[in-house]
Amino acid sequence: MQVKSIQRSQPTMVEEKQKIKVAFFSDILVRDFDGANKTMFQLIDRIPQSEYSYLFFCGMSSKHKLKHQVREIPTLTIPYNHTYKFALPHLCKAELVTTLSLFQPDIIHIATPSSLGFFALNYAKKQGIPVLSIYHTHFISYTKYYLKNLPFLINCTEAVIARTYRKFYNKCDLIYIPTRQIAKELEGHRISPRNFKLWQRGINTSLFSPDKRDRSFIKRLTNNDYPSILFVSRLVWEKNLETLFAIYDRVQEVGLKVNFLVAGSGIAKEDARARMKDAFFFGFLPHETLAKVYASSDIFLFTSVSESYGNVVIEAMASGCVPVIARGGGSQALVDDGLTGFLCNPDEPDDYIEKIKKLLDNHLLRKKIQFGGLKYTSTLNWENLAKVYFNDIEDLAYYSENLQKRKYI
Repeated sequence: MQVKSIQRSQPTMVEEKQKIKVAFFSDILVRDFDGANKTMFQLIDRIPQSEYSYLFFCGMSSKHKLKHQVREIPTLTIPYNHTYKFALPHLCKAELVTTLSLFQPDIIHIATPSSLGFFALNYAKKQGIPVLSIYHTHFISYTKYYLKNLPFLINCTEAVIARTYRKFYNKCDLIYIPTRQIAKELEGHRISPRNFKLWQRGINTSLFSPDKRDRSFIKRLTNNDYPSILFVSRLVWEKNLETLFAIYDRVQEVGLKVNFLVAGSGIAKEDARARMKDAFFFGFLPHETLAKVYASSDIFLFTSVSESYGNVVIEAMASGCVPVIARGGGSQALVDDGLTGFLCNPDEPDDYIEKIKKLLDNHLLRKKIQFGGLKYTSTLNWENLAKVYFNDIEDLAYYSENLQKRKYI
């Protein structure tokens, strides 16, 4: 399957440009909250304010004030994950419609197909406003983790999510897809690829770099010189934590002399501490410290198959920490097996152990794969991705304007 690229010609004569107005909808808008928010803020921080006017609608918002207008919406905490809240736009529908009518957006950007996302989509369709969405979260992959005690509900729940996807994404005018693997899965759920555009993620190679390596930093924590295996993620069940625990147990059984390092927090944090008693838990880390931990570790272990992309895999690779990850979800598209890392059967701990031992036993192989990863990540640039995004916003606004004009001719 080929992910299509949207190409549009530009107007030949441009009058003095007015600001393009974008209404941006996201249930959560908190810097560094998760991979989706990291991506969104890479764009938000690069908004050319002389050319664009953004109005943000969100439930959870960042403690740090944005330079743009923000309209907060009532929220409800998700029962099975208290760290997440979703917005309830119907509690203030009249106010939202009034705000949108006064703002008169040219484009609507929607983060996810939530209640807030559908409110924005319905408004856009009624007003004839183009919709752009970035596919951030692979919700359909979460069901087997949250319904593991009710397996008879998994298939019907996945069917409901797939139907929701179709109702939402098939009405969007442009959908950024992070990998071809995810595009293929969405097609399998009968989502039309007509408006798909491959738009990956960037990496700050000044921040995430092998130059941040500091072995003494790890030694002060562990009191040994053993190689370090690092896991970085929110500690939530959809990250396939049971397999992580099983790998940890197998490492203990075979007597592999390594340190297990875990960075991140979440609802499963206490379970993880109980199941991995000798692991070292950092909790949530600021960027600079996290970059040092990546660069000072030897192998990046990642068991999740629920990613739409997998920012942490790229961060590890750019830091010279060789990834050994699950063959599943969007993350697998980031690793060229045997060249930039290793892919493993998702739920087979012995496969991960075999790849880890291969890397630890063969210094030259590890260096070769490390070099391959650094070469790949050097091509991922946020500046270029932001240019693509704002060019597409401009194209959608221009063609929408001309479409509206033709209605009155």
